[in-house]
Amino acid sequence: MFGATGQVAREILRLAGDIEVQALDRATADQMDPAACAAIVAKTDADVVINTAAYTAVDQAEKDEATAAIVNGATPAALAHASAAQKIPFLHISTDYVFDGSGDAPWVEDDKTAPVSAYGWTKLAGEGGVAAAGGPFAILRTSWVFSAHGGNFVKTMLRLGAARDALSIVDDQVGGPTAAGDVADALLTMAKAFHTGVGVSGVYHFAGAPTVSWRQFAETIFAEAGQTVDVTPIPTIEYPTPAKRPLNSRLNCAKIKADYGIDQPDWRVSLKNVIGELT
Repeated sequence: MFGATGQVAREILRLAGDIEVQALDRATADQMDPAACAAIVAKTDADVVINTAAYTAVDQAEKDEATAAIVNGATPAALAHASAAQKIPFLHISTDYVFDGSGDAPWVEDDKTAPVSAYGWTKLAGEGGVAAAGGPFAILRTSWVFSAHGGNFVKTMLRLGAARDALSIVDDQVGGPTAAGDVADALLTMAKAFHTGVGVSGVYHFAGAPTVSWRQFAETIFAEAGQTVDVTPIPTIEYPTPAKRPLNSRLNCAKIKADYGIDQPDWRVSLKNVIGELT
């Protein structure tokens, strides 16, 4: 598994149980060196390769697209090709940012992609490289990932909620918050399916339900944590960022249910667990 220190990887290690997981961090597998990462796969005897590593600094990617293009595009492609050569299934995480965020219907896997940010373009390039490698693979597009680890919206809101009694939060971006633990569980289910010969290659959507705005998500976080914060809803235009955010991040998750029996998790249940872990 590549990306050992990330939110999803840490949850995979926690949930793996008796599954042996070799977790590789940046010191062991430099994501800026696609060939070196591929060489690791060429020597492995793993049953499945999982890539959780990514350049996720969405705004920074606007100024450093070259780095994001390697980490999110070239390296996943190299890993997938090396896995295909070994006939090893390759699992990879992608994002709702591959879509332009238009409309209000949940995106399905074969909808037209049209990223509006460098982060989105580089993640889409990674998807293309993985799919073109020719081996068994699954790409898991997800959204709004949170956990008790790393940097994420839940931890930011808890910090701000403890320091302020009023916040303005964007209310016209809508999506499905997704716990890293739930993403990890889905990936392990898919990995087991490939290991037993019933894995299905393709792109899959996986996100928490129900869909909410960032404002609604924040209010739920504050309520769960027992913080009293006056939240003012604002439109995206009043909170400009270097990278454009998709307004519609809803993901239709019917395909992963049909092929793998994986249900959409209720993010409110997972949020309760994460806040319990943090407090």
